[in-house]
Amino acid sequence: MFVDRDPEPVARQSPPAALRITAQRLMVPAQAVPLLYLGTAHVALALACLLAALWPRAVAGFFYHAWMVGLVHLVTLGWITFSILGAIYIVGPAALQMPLPARRADYVAYGLSVIGLSGMVSHFWIQKFDGMAWSAATVAIGVFFVVGRLAHEIRAAGVPAPVKLHITFACVNFAIAASTGLLLGFDKTYHFLPGYVLSNVYAHAHLAAVGWATMMVVGVGYRMLPMALPSRMPAGRSTFMSAVLLEAGVLGLFVSLLTGSAWTLLFGACIVAGLAAFAGHVIWMVRSPAPRPPAAPRIDFGVLHAAGAGISLLAAVAIGVTLLVLPTSARTLPLAAAYGVFGLLGFLSQMVVAMEARLLPLASWYWAYAGSDFKTPPPSPLTMRDRTLQAIVYAGWTIGVPSLAAGLYLESASLVAAGAWALFAAVTIGTIDNVSILIRATVSE
Repeated sequence: MFVDRDPEPVARQSPPAALRITAQRLMVPAQAVPLLYLGTAHVALALACLLAALWPRAVAGFFYHAWMVGLVHLVTLGWITFSILGAIYIVGPAALQMPLPARRADYVAYGLSVIGLSGMVSHFWIQKFDGMAWSAATVAIGVFFVVGRLAHEIRAAGVPAPVKLHITFACVNFAIAASTGLLLGFDKTYHFLPGYVLSNVYAHAHLAAVGWATMMVVGVGYRMLPMALPSRMPAGRSTFMSAVLLEAGVLGLFVSLLTGSAWTLLFGACIVAGLAAFAGHVIWMVRSPAPRPPAAPRIDFGVLHAAGAGISLLAAVAIGVTLLVLPTSARTLPLAAAYGVFGLLGFLSQMVVAMEARLLPLASWYWAYAGSDFKTPPPSPLTMRDRTLQAIVYAGWTIGVPSLAAGLYLESASLVAAGAWALFAAVTIGTIDNVSILIRATVSE
């Protein structure tokens, strides 16, 4: 990376040097907006885990009730979606060659998103569904702004076409999932939607989890995983397969669940095939290593979290296929709850943790370097994490996810509490580690 050693201001430097610094500043991620989203995301997940730990009997058992749906949205919207939104502002310029400066409208969008999320969860809590629906509309407007901006800017990003396709599909799927969620919210009051309620909910949930979050994880993963492992980046037409198969599968599953079609198993198999295509490329990355940086730790907890997310994904896929084959009954409902834990917490949420393990130090490095006018490179991002705290966080996720899944499947309040407390501790300590990185980066400026 270019390092400017001229002590004069940029305006007094030679045009080539000034142009290089201007180009560098375009690649420096915005600071306040992503930290607002990421900080709110940590609060949302910590709150969800704390509530589940304090009232485990309200979580164990049949899952489709207002209080539980509120907790789920703290995870899906508050943690997963807000983390994705915060990461977009960092990944865009730092990894996708897509400048994404924060403007006044970005702060307005964040405010709407937080107000809407708070209103949704609180109205679920008090079971006032008209207020919940209008709150959902508020958060949708805020998130729509960022997603729409991403869909527009990704077209000119300097990344391969398959990465762009995954991200574009994810943005489209979010729009459909959010619109469906709004209809479901207003239907709680006005009762106008046809079909079986749980089938409609499952359709919305899968489009949001697979079509939006998973598609985004896969698309960004093609760019971020080679940086994290490190490895060569996969190329060629085969990288389009995961996008096409996932999109065909999730849209087909969405429609077949809404209509009660018998094609759900076929479209579920398409989703599995899309995930398998991505997994094949991940295996190729692991077998195609690039030289490791000198400061790279021997044990990379970000990679371990990604591996744990992969194991949870395998469990979620196995349970999901089983649920598609078996008819809905009192025996399959607890299995569906465990499926949700492995998919939302074990896979998607832990992939967020894996992403943050590398992304936040990288962003802090950029911010500190820009703070010195690109004169003094900060210490390597690979040395910013506290290894002891990382180990505790990894242990918390490794214990918490299977404990919570087993507790929901067995309807055991004690197992639910144990898993929720483990995850709460992991999220809290992970937040402390993140704050320490920001403090170190600020001190080093």
